[in-house]
Amino acid sequence: MNINFNILSAAKSTLKAESDAITKAIDFLNDDFLNAVTAIFNTKGRLIVTGIGKSAHIGQKIVATLNSTGTPSMFLHAAEAVHGDLGMITKNDIILCISKSGNSPEIKVLVPLLKRDGNILIAMTGNSASFLGKNADFVINAYVEKEADPNNLAPTTSTTVQLALGDALAVALIEMRNFTANDFAKFHPGGALGKKLLLRINAILDTNNKPAVKTTSTIQEVIFEISNKRLGVTAVLENNEIKGIITDGDIRRMLEKTTDLSAITAVDLMTKNPKSIDLSSKVEDALNIMESFEITQLVVTDNNQYAGIIHLHDILKEGIVS
Repeated sequence: MNINFNILSAAKSTLKAESDAITKAIDFLNDDFLNAVTAIFNTKGRLIVTGIGKSAHIGQKIVATLNSTGTPSMFLHAAEAVHGDLGMITKNDIILCISKSGNSPEIKVLVPLLKRDGNILIAMTGNSASFLGKNADFVINAYVEKEADPNNLAPTTSTTVQLALGDALAVALIEMRNFTANDFAKFHPGGALGKKLLLRINAILDTNNKPAVKTTSTIQEVIFEISNKRLGVTAVLENNEIKGIITDGDIRRMLEKTTDLSAITAVDLMTKNPKSIDLSSKVEDALNIMESFEITQLVVTDNNQYAGIIHLHDILKEGIVS
C-alpha cells in the first residue's frame, strides 16, 4: 500500500466531486425535464424504468421511491427486456431509460423496441447526442465531467447524479399530486415508519388498567392506586369528570413539605386541567405532546370521558422512537 495514501483525503475528494456534479446538474434542468414530469403525471399507465449495469441499480431505487410516493412504476432490466420482459409494457406506459453513455450495445438494441408502439421515451443520460438521446422524446441531462475514482472508470459521480435526478423527478411528482403524509402512510403500513404514521392510541391503550381516585381519596388511597396500576400517575375524578392528575412526583414533592398526612386528600395534591388526548388520535400526536411539555404520561379521553393513561413506555415499546 502506498504509505502516502490518505484515506480521509480520498473520501473528501469523492464527496466534493459528487456534490459539485449534482450542483452542475441543476443548470441542466430545462423544458425537457418539465415535459417529462408532466407526461408522467398525466399518463394513465405506469412509468417503466430500464437500464443496465450500475444504472440498473439506480433505476431500481428510483422505482422504489416513485411507488412509495404515488407514481406506479416498474423496473425492466435492459438485458432481460429482449428475452420476454418487454411484455410488461402496455401502450399507456411511459419509459425512462437510464444510461451514462447512451450508446451501450444493449441500449441500442432496446431503444427501437421501446419506441415501436408509440410509447413516450424519456432518456436520462450523460450524452444528449448519443443514440439514446437522439431517439428519446425528452432528455434529462445527467452529464458529469469525470468519475470520482482516480481512473475515471468506476461509476461513482455519474450514478450519484442519476440518483439525485431520480429524487428530483419523484419530488416534483409529489408536489404535482399534492401527496400528503397521510397518502404516504397508505404505502408504508409496516415497520416503525408505518406505526408512526398510522398507529392510533386505541390500538395500544390498556383500558382495563386506568388508575383513578376520587377528589376525596386519602393520600394512602392515592399511593396505593399509583403503585397498583404501575403508570406513575392517577387521574382524579368527580362524578366521572376529570378534575386533575397526581403523579408520583407530586407525592414526593408533598412529602418534602410536610410529614402530616392525616388531612391530605387527592384534591390537595392534584394538578388541575391535565394535558389530554383523544382515544382516536395518532400515537405520534401523543408523543409530540409529551415531548413539548416534557411529560411521560398523558390522559386519554373518549367523548370527553376518561379512557385511561398512555405512558411514554407504551410508545417506546412499539418501536416508534428509540
